[in-house]
Amino acid sequence: MKKQLILKPGREKSVLQKHPWIFSGAIQSVKGDPAAGEVVDVLSSRNEWLCTAAYSPASQIRARIWSWTGNEEIDEIFFDKRIKTAIQLRNDLGLFKKSDAVRLIHGESDCLPGLIADLYKDTVVLQSLSAGVDQWKPVIARLLQEKTSATCVLERSDVEVRKLEGLQEQAGVLLGKEPEKDLTILETGLRFLVDVLHGQKTGFYLDQRDNRILAGSMAQGRRILNCFSYTGGFTVHTLTGGAEEVLSIDSSAEALETARKNLELNDLPSNRAHWMEADVFQALRNLRDRAEKFDMIILDPPKFAPTAAHAAKAARAYKDINLLAFKMLNPGGVLFTFSCSGGISQDLFQKIVAGAALDAGVHARITHWMTQAADHPVGLNFPEGYYLKGLVCEVL
Repeated sequence: MKKQLILKPGREKSVLQKHPWIFSGAIQSVKGDPAAGEVVDVLSSRNEWLCTAAYSPASQIRARIWSWTGNEEIDEIFFDKRIKTAIQLRNDLGLFKKSDAVRLIHGESDCLPGLIADLYKDTVVLQSLSAGVDQWKPVIARLLQEKTSATCVLERSDVEVRKLEGLQEQAGVLLGKEPEKDLTILETGLRFLVDVLHGQKTGFYLDQRDNRILAGSMAQGRRILNCFSYTGGFTVHTLTGGAEEVLSIDSSAEALETARKNLELNDLPSNRAHWMEADVFQALRNLRDRAEKFDMIILDPPKFAPTAAHAAKAARAYKDINLLAFKMLNPGGVLFTFSCSGGISQDLFQKIVAGAALDAGVHARITHWMTQAADHPVGLNFPEGYYLKGLVCEVL
C-alpha cells in the first residue's frame, strides 16, 4: 500500500478539476512518512481515492499529480507512454519539419509536472524542477535518448526555482558524450549557434519561434531596435526579412558576440547590424534623449514578475520600457512587446501597454496577439502554463 496524503474537508475541488498541484494548506495529514519525490496516494477527507502524486515536503506545492487513473502504476511504462505521447504531438504539428530544435516536454501541460526537455539537433537538454522528476531522472533520461536517438542527454537543472523544492542546482551530462559548446540549429531555414552548456534557459528561446518569423515578415525597409536581444534571434529574422538596419542591445557581451556569429552563419550583411552592450533601461533613455527614431522596436525582457506578488513592481518596469519605446516610434511604426512573467496576466499586460501609449501621447492599435510556440502547449486544467504574452502595436 502506498503512503498517503489526506486532504482537508472541501479541498479536493482542484484535484477533481484536474489541476496538477496540491498546496501544503490543502493537506490535513500525511501517512507513512514519504520521502521527497516518492509516489503517494491522495485521498479526500472522506477517505476517497483521488489521484497519485509525487510528494515534495519542502515545497509549498506539496504534491504534483502524476495520474488520476486508479490502476495506473507510476513506473517506466508510465513515463514511456507520456514521453511518447508528447513527442508524437510535436510530430503531428509538423514542428520537426520546421526546425531541429523543439521543446519535447513542457511540464504540467504534457502531464509530466516539473519536467522540461528540449531537443537541440542531436542533444536533449533536460530540466528537473521538482522532487518527483528527480526521483525518476535516470529513467526519463534513458527514454528521451531512446526516442530521439540523441547522442547526449544534458541536465540543466541549474535554476533557482529548485530551491523552493529543497533541491540543489545540478548540471552535467546524464547520458552520452558532452556536446559542443556551440551547437548549430536550424529554424525555418536560418541557422543559430546555441550554447546548451551555459546559455540562458536551456540555450535558446524556443518559445519565441513563431514571433521571430512574424517580425521578419514585417521588417522590410524598416529601421529596427531589438532590446534584450540575447543571441540575436529577432535580429537575424528581421535582417533576413529585409530590415534596413537593426540595432541590438543586450547587457551580455558574450551573447552579442554569438549574435554577430549568427549573422555570419546566415550570410547577412554586417553593415546593417549594430550592437550595444548596455543596460536596456538606460540605453532606451539615452536613445530617447538623442531623439532617435525607429520603425520597429522589439521588447523581449526577462521575467520581471515570477509570481503575482511581484506584479506591482514589474508593472512599473514594463510601463517604463514601453513608454520609452512608443516615444521613439515613427508614425506607422510597430512595437513588438512581450511579458514572460507568470505574475502578469494578459489583461494586465495589455492595460500596462495601453497606459504607456497614453502617457507617450501616441495613438496605437493592436494588430496581433502573440504567445508561446505550439511546442509549449497550455493544459486547459493548468492555466499557469500560459506565460508568454505579446502584442504587436501599430502607431497611427
